[in-house]
Amino acid sequence: MNAITNPSVSVDIVVFGFDGSTLKVLLVERQLMDDGSPEYKLPGSMISEEEDLDTSAKNTLQALTGLKNVYLEQLHVFSNPHRIKSEEDRRWIEATYGITSKRIITVTYFSLVKIDQSVLRITRQGKTMWCNVQELKRVSFDHKEIILKGLERLCSNLQATPIAFELLPKKFTIRQLQNLYEAALGIDIDNRNFRKRLQKFPFLIQLEEKETKVNHKPALLYQFDKQGYLQEQKKLKRFRLF
Repeated sequence: MNAITNPSVSVDIVVFGFDGSTLKVLLVERQLMDDGSPEYKLPGSMISEEEDLDTSAKNTLQALTGLKNVYLEQLHVFSNPHRIKSEEDRRWIEATYGITSKRIITVTYFSLVKIDQSVLRITRQGKTMWCNVQELKRVSFDHKEIILKGLERLCSNLQATPIAFELLPKKFTIRQLQNLYEAALGIDIDNRNFRKRLQKFPFLIQLEEKETKVNHKPALLYQFDKQGYLQEQKKLKRFRLF
């Protein structure tokens, strides 16, 4: 028996990933009805009447992208009565979900993944693409607004929590960490001051290893001590890497 779709509530997920130099957002292909040309949207769906919002977001993300067990938190509610502006969008919703609705409230989620070969292999199995957040062109519905809201949350969290390490590989270089902050915040960071600041951060562990398979002088690798950070978190007045 097919689950009944709620005609008024949907979930959309802003999935950010980082490839070592560029901040990216995951989009899925949506086939336009008029000429058949593809357009892209956020992973999302109308919710089932049998699911709560968090479950719907997790199930939708896995169904559309293959991703599961990733960082996920609720972002924002988009409830403008006039969100669905174009007739093309209305007809696509009706054809895809078999519903007719004048108003759809979307609960959005914010997700972070480490882009590695495994993630690329999983997401390539569907009609998805990793798009540079600085090069977003046309995306369906009001999804560009949703992405910008997600970027705002990411920038805020980067300056107050160790969320950056959700986007980096387990072992990373200082250059990768700095690249992430610069890409997300859209700023240039002084390399010397950044490294000096990191020396005061006790949960960033320098390893006896260097990066491999690079066409430049291999840099030292580091690791974030998450358990040590959690144990000392209450003693810290605030989290700032720079």
